[in-house]
Amino acid sequence: MHAQHGRPASQGVMHFSCSLPLDETTPGEFQTLGAIIEMVQAVDRAGLDGVFVTDHPAPSGRWLAGGGHATLDPFVALTAAAAASPRIQLQTHILVLAYRNPFVVAKAAASLDALSNGRLILGIGTGYLKPEYAAVGVAFEDRGKITDESIRIMRQAWTGEPVHYEGLRFSARDAVILPRPPRERGIPIWAGGNAAPAIRRAVALCDGWSPFPVAGVVTRTARTDELSTIAHLKEKLAYALAYAEEIGRTDPLTICMGRLDGAALTPQDPGGVDQAVDAYGELAEAGVTWTTMSVPSPSRSAFVENVQWFGEEIAAKLR
Repeated sequence: MHAQHGRPASQGVMHFSCSLPLDETTPGEFQTLGAIIEMVQAVDRAGLDGVFVTDHPAPSGRWLAGGGHATLDPFVALTAAAAASPRIQLQTHILVLAYRNPFVVAKAAASLDALSNGRLILGIGTGYLKPEYAAVGVAFEDRGKITDESIRIMRQAWTGEPVHYEGLRFSARDAVILPRPPRERGIPIWAGGNAAPAIRRAVALCDGWSPFPVAGVVTRTARTDELSTIAHLKEKLAYALAYAEEIGRTDPLTICMGRLDGAALTPQDPGGVDQAVDAYGELAEAGVTWTTMSVPSPSRSAFVENVQWFGEEIAAKLR
């Protein structure tokens, strides 16, 4: 396993990863190859750093009807994104790792990383939808243990050497995953989640931590801890640092998090621009170096226009 990272990265340039609105259902507007190419190239022109997609292979109809979102398969969507730009980073935010066999994930991730010349950021988490776990045949109660085991397996698999493994759920004799990821350190894994086990997972096994802004009743539905203020974030970062010291991890931990204030972006609103710049600046001061964001996208043309506006009016002011 490569060197591990412990303390939060020091304040520096804020990197922006933009959501691709692939859950929209307008026929032909977003879920086409041409649409993905157009949107990713718009993100590139705007000077942002990455794009991200979510992961729901088999959500329940009830969840979708209640405000959930359908998705494309993340590896398929990000492969299309990779072809649209040679620069933009490709992020899963997040991949529910326990839904899939880790050798299959390792192969898909290594394939995408190779085709994109080492631009994949594998954001992972444990998920929270019991019906989706049931649909894919995985015990919801075991999701944390499966996730940790899967990370260890993928790390071994990405060395390109034969994997000999016998664990609680998975076993392998002489299993080889190729191609080997092009980066010497392998594919970065950022663990999502706000609760203590997720933070320990990020520090012990991963390259980064991706907490989620969550407040109020959503903490119950998303099955995670509340994180709605800078004070909450700093408290959890202190916990991460203490745990890193406990286990002897010394290098920086990448922190990726969306803005905490929950304000919706309204393009061309000067007050909203100032509020967004302040919110991202506050995150940067706390040690966050990557942030996820989205722009209003009632149509593909609106997405393209709004991404350019975000790059010029907000991102450029945080460079």
